[in-house]
Amino acid sequence: MSPHRHQQRMTLTAVALLVPLVAACGGERAGGSSGSARTEDAVTGIRWSVDGVTVDGTAHRAPADAHLTVDDRGRAEGSYGCNTFNARADLDGDRIRLSDTMSTEMACGDQPMAFERTLARALTDGTLEAEVKAGRLTLTTGDGATVRLSRSEDRPLHGTRWRIDLPAADGRAHLTFDTKKGVVSGSLGCNHVNAEATVRDGLITLGTPSTTRMVCEDSLMTAEKTLLSLFDGSATYRIDHRNLTLTSDDGTEVTAFATE
Repeated sequence: MSPHRHQQRMTLTAVALLVPLVAACGGERAGGSSGSARTEDAVTGIRWSVDGVTVDGTAHRAPADAHLTVDDRGRAEGSYGCNTFNARADLDGDRIRLSDTMSTEMACGDQPMAFERTLARALTDGTLEAEVKAGRLTLTTGDGATVRLSRSEDRPLHGTRWRIDLPAADGRAHLTFDTKKGVVSGSLGCNHVNAEATVRDGLITLGTPSTTRMVCEDSLMTAEKTLLSLFDGSATYRIDHRNLTLTSDDGTEVTAFATE
């Protein structure tokens, strides 16, 4: 888990406020289509980033990690911004109904939790009318509240600053791949590093690293040792939205997340 996601469990009272009221969402399918073109085919299989929620004329901006994905098997999953959730999803033309929602139960600070409750209520407020236009999805509740989402693409490997998710690195380690120069550069947590980097067929081949020679506290040096094991060899890589996973030939796995 990324450093900014380490959270403590909520109290029982807070949990009751967060978890959507299943009673508000029956298991039956939504009503018939309004006659417009079927929206479901343009909604499923896409990761939608939540941009914000508007309730009673007040707009609430979403945290960066809030998202929703609906598959073609009748399931939805995503994140309210901190806590993740999954639900049953009934789609009928331009209507979506989420029910049987389950979520994790982490505490994330007053403002994120307030937004999570707002988003959870909107997504489970009966049948939602969906409109897809120019890569954006708008979900409207029966009371007129709207959830605004935009199509989310994976971050590119090259040109993205990837912060390494190693507790021992204390958030200081990061790597950036340069496609024009064919190199990777960044910080191992204490020392700076540069090396050749060739990307082909899902593999990254890293050359011999050139580093500075500073000595830091033991935790940072331990992190550097882990990261250096990726060099002078090949590693498979996988990108899932803002997350990068590198797995070396010897099985060492390093995860990173894209920073703004």
